Amino acid sequence: MEDRDYLIILYDYYGELFGDKQRKYFEDYYFNNLSLGEISDNLGVSRNAIYKVIKNMEEKLYFYEEKLGMYSKNIKINDIIRKIDDVELRKELGGIF
Repeated sequence: MEDRDYLIILYDYYGELFGDKQRKYFEDYYFNNLSLGEISDNLGVSRNAIYKVIKNMEEKLYFYEEKLGMYSKNIKINDIIRKIDDVELRKELGGIF
């Protein structure tokens, strides 16, 4: 999996742990595919400040996953659910995760 895709997945899990401004920068950069310059122009903040915030968030996303492991645990749980023969139970558990 590409780093970019992995960071976006981690953001889905841990994004709410960041402030509004941090989320705006991350979303503009990763989801809206804006360059640092475009974000800078749109928000009136220096490119360097935006770069630092995004890099800091990337490091924290990796750190959160390393410590909490929500994404990796979800993958393992879904793998176990797929192996369950009882269709009704599999549907019920699949709806939770």
